[in-house]
Amino acid sequence: MIDTEPLVKEIYINASPDLVFSFFSEPDKMLRWTGLTLDVDPQPGGVFCLNPNLREAVRGEYLEVVPPRKIVFTWGWENLSVGVPPGSTIVEIELTAKGGGTTVRLTHRNLPSAGEIRPMHNAGWIQMLDRARIVAEGGDPGPNPGCPTDRAARELHDAQTT
Repeated sequence: MIDTEPLVKEIYINASPDLVFSFFSEPDKMLRWTGLTLDVDPQPGGVFCLNPNLREAVRGEYLEVVPPRKIVFTWGWENLSVGVPPGSTIVEIELTAKGGGTTVRLTHRNLPSAGEIRPMHNAGWIQMLDRARIVAEGGDPGPNPGCPTDRAARELHDAQTT
């Protein structure tokens, strides 16, 4: 069953909407806070694919890109056992200038209500938005806790993808 109540997260980032937007739309900047590999084409109809941990990938398609205010894309896991198939949910990111910074409001719609899916995404978005905040404010968020950090795992991944 699909939850009719969207998952909503909001965070303030002490950076301009233009700069914050670049961390949600430019692949090299996105990779600094998201995951291990990234394949994105941020334009309507463009691919959204993120591999945060070498084990499973998120796949979707961009629906709307309005610089520097909004990005909307579909979202789902390639690993069907997660219970959120590729493209089955919608993530909307809205950026609003506030003071000298930006309020980021993330709305994730159509998540299944059963099991741990919603709590998993809730925790994940809290972590990932905080990482985006740190990077956009000029900091280093450190390794993504979901990503393997040992060199052997990364080398294996690189060998498998080349």
